[in-house]
Amino acid sequence: MSQVFHQLIETLLAEREHFNRIWFAGDHVTPPPFSYQVNFPRLEMVISGEYLNQLEDPDHGITEVKIMAGDALYIPPNSWNKPNWDTDCSVLSLLFGKRQLGFSLVSKSKGQTNFYDVQKHSIQTRTGFAIDHILAALNALSKEPLQKPMDEHLLQALMSYCQQMLAAPSNTHKKRSEDLYQGICIYIQENFHRPITRDSIAKRFNITPNHLSRLFRQQGHMRMADYITWVRIERAKFMLKKYTFRLNEVATRCGFQDVNYFYRVFKNKTGMTPSDYRGRD
Repeated sequence: MSQVFHQLIETLLAEREHFNRIWFAGDHVTPPPFSYQVNFPRLEMVISGEYLNQLEDPDHGITEVKIMAGDALYIPPNSWNKPNWDTDCSVLSLLFGKRQLGFSLVSKSKGQTNFYDVQKHSIQTRTGFAIDHILAALNALSKEPLQKPMDEHLLQALMSYCQQMLAAPSNTHKKRSEDLYQGICIYIQENFHRPITRDSIAKRFNITPNHLSRLFRQQGHMRMADYITWVRIERAKFMLKKYTFRLNEVATRCGFQDVNYFYRVFKNKTGMTPSDYRGRD
């Protein structure tokens, strides 16, 4: 799978001397429900078709845009985007987690409920290397009024660096298990607001539910269900401080279908109620 993404990025770098347009997501406007919003950077590139998204607009609040083949969307940490997948499109996503770099290629046909092509891969990221500085520069550039031509140079450098990381050898079984585990963790962090379950995650990564549970016992520090809860509570803490959502909306946006259950879990995990946490300095 590593070779698939290596060749795809190589083709993009060779065939596209320039991006048609580079979009940047923001974090100043309250995001609509079920937006994608995580605490690590993401890069999305449209391979084919048109990729509809709601994004923050400095002049109009929230606007819907068509991100076309040859375009790229960069989402800094805690910024958001809300895709509308009811189009024909194929999108390559790079997710820059603290410990893992995730690669995802998804294809969708208009009018179809499910994606017809989903490929995922992850590798251990590098800290203390140039990639940290490239991402920091892109995060800073996203807040500046003039982004061209620096944005394109930085994205080209980022893609080249990711391609180089994919080319690094990864031969041990332990390494493959660690990469799979971290890739699943990234997936959970990105989809915490959805009704994800052990079975749905296992299906997405083409493994059995028992294998998934065993993977968390071997690689992680908590059960998978506890990890999902931890991610949701951490995002709830962020939303309580960042936005003025009512508690039922915080619960829904964090994947809790029942506000009373959210209240109980939050108090159990933090030692205080959501309202008390919001009011704390």
